Amino acid sequence: MVTNLSKILNDINTFVVPAYCFGCNAVLYRGEHLLCAFCRNELPLTEFNYGSENAVDRIFYGRCRVDKAGALLYYREKGMVQRMIHGLKYHGREEIGSYLGAWYGQQLVRDPGIRTIDYVLPVPLHKRKQKKRGYNQCRRFGREIARSLNAAYSERLLVKPVMSHTQTTRDRWSRWSGTRGTFHTPKPEKLAGRRILLVDDVITTGATMEACAE
Repeated sequence: MVTNLSKILNDINTFVVPAYCFGCNAVLYRGEHLLCAFCRNELPLTEFNYGSENAVDRIFYGRCRVDKAGALLYYREKGMVQRMIHGLKYHGREEIGSYLGAWYGQQLVRDPGIRTIDYVLPVPLHKRKQKKRGYNQCRRFGREIARSLNAAYSERLLVKPVMSHTQTTRDRWSRWSGTRGTFHTPKPEKLAGRRILLVDDVITTGATMEACAE
C-alpha cells in the first residue's frame, strides 16, 4: 500500500513538474534519469576494459608508473558528451557527475581485470578556483565510483596548492610544463603501499593525470 502510494505520488509529481532529458529535452519516463533511453544509447561508449590495452593506456607509456588507465566515453566536439561536461563544469549541473560516476562504477565493478582499489582521489582544483566554481566537478563522479568499488574516497590526500592557468587552449608541451609541481600529498604515509584510482572529467594529453601520479 505504501509502495503503491509512493509510485502514485511520484507520477503526480512527474506530471506537475516533469523532468526533461538533458540530451533531447524530451520528457523523461519513470525509471529514466537525466537522459532518455534513446540518448543514453547514443552516447559513444569506449568499451575499454582492464584486461586489454587501450588508447588511454598508451598515453602514459614511458611517462609515469600507471598500472592501468581507461575512460567511459569518447569526447567529441559539439556532441552530447561535450554538452554534458560543459553542463557539469560551468553550469552547476553536478548531478551529471553522479550519473556518469554511477554508470562507470557499475562497469568497473563487473570488470574482472580490475584489482582492489584502496582510495579514489579526484583531480583537485586550487581552492580559489573551487570557490569560484562552487564545487569540484569530479567530486560526485569520484564518490559514485568509490561507492561501487567499496573504496575510500578523499579530497584531502591530493591537493593543488599552486594556481595554474586553464589547460584547454594549451599545446602538449605547455600542458606538461604547466602542471609539474602543482599537486601535493599532505599525508603521503596514508597512501604508501595503497592502490589509488585517480579520476578526472576529461583526458587529452594526460599531463594533469601524470602530474597527479607523480
